[in-house]
Amino acid sequence: MRFISPKTDFAFKRIFGSSEHPEILISFLNAMLYGGERIIQDIEIIDPYSAASVTGLKDSYLDVKAKITGNKTVIIEIQVLNVAAFEKRVVYNAGNTYCNQLKAGDGYLRLNPVIALTITDFILFENSEKLISNFVFTETEENFPYPNCELKLVFVELPKFKKELNQLETLAEKWIYFMKNSPSLDEVPATLGSVTEINSAMTIANRANLTVKEAEDLDKREMFIQDQLGSVMKGIEIGIEQGIEIGIEQGIEQGIEQGIERGIEQGIERGIEQGIERGIEQGIERGIEQGIERGKLAGQTALIMRQIVRRVGEVAPEVQANIQRLSAEQLDDLGEALLDFTTQEDLIVWLDSALG
Repeated sequence: MRFISPKTDFAFKRIFGSSEHPEILISFLNAMLYGGERIIQDIEIIDPYSAASVTGLKDSYLDVKAKITGNKTVIIEIQVLNVAAFEKRVVYNAGNTYCNQLKAGDGYLRLNPVIALTITDFILFENSEKLISNFVFTETEENFPYPNCELKLVFVELPKFKKELNQLETLAEKWIYFMKNSPSLDEVPATLGSVTEINSAMTIANRANLTVKEAEDLDKREMFIQDQLGSVMKGIEIGIEQGIEIGIEQGIEQGIEQGIERGIEQGIERGIEQGIERGIEQGIERGIEQGIERGKLAGQTALIMRQIVRRVGEVAPEVQANIQRLSAEQLDDLGEALLDFTTQEDLIVWLDSALG
């Protein structure tokens, strides 16, 4: 048996967004939000899964919305890549869902609580070892909650989960193990299969149950995610190399300046030595930061160039030069617009408009 990864939009919505198997999402949410207690008894999936071609390959996240017991709305989101302004988008989605409950003329009493459950495939909170983190409005000094606080943010960071199959105890641990490791399994382990809902989820995730078209769409999504991850890693490698070179130069200059200041008090010879050492360290740090940013942009540009070649064929050097002038935001826009291009002329017209 081979299982598809729940960390792709196709598989995630197929497993958790199925209106035919709401018990799967109920069990998953009770595990993530309520420590495995059966708080949620009924659920209405707002955006149910429907078998269709995978679209929107530009997106790096996927979500399902549902209404649960107590008239609460839950947004369940998987974030595969750590992108800029990700934390802002989580808050925006939660706030937007909360506000959009009201129609013109409705009173505020019609507003119901919203929970944003976000599962990340990267570490978000570096200073905490918690696997599941919960956030609500609280007073900053005494930490008492805001009255009728109806917005809650819950984060699950998959890389922090290190337990093996024989160490699983709670329902939450079993679901998280399924989310993180199901593609590497070749059968349904007894530990997971003992939970009826997880057993059903693995049956749905069995690759043998996919049509040929669904399997092709899934492969495209997985290839796209791997391309993005590869571009980021390549960008970081390039950035580190360039950052070290730039950092050493900047560090020496900054070190000399700092050394002179300290040398006035402790002696020019000792001050220059210490200033250079400290300056090199700070310069390397600054250089690496700048290099990583440049590297990310270079990696993003390289990814776009590969997609352009696949779409419209090789382009002239002057067109490539114009593409390299684009900002990160413009590259994002080009990646989305590229889906509609059929000729190189479409690309040139878009570049002329973007670059003024």
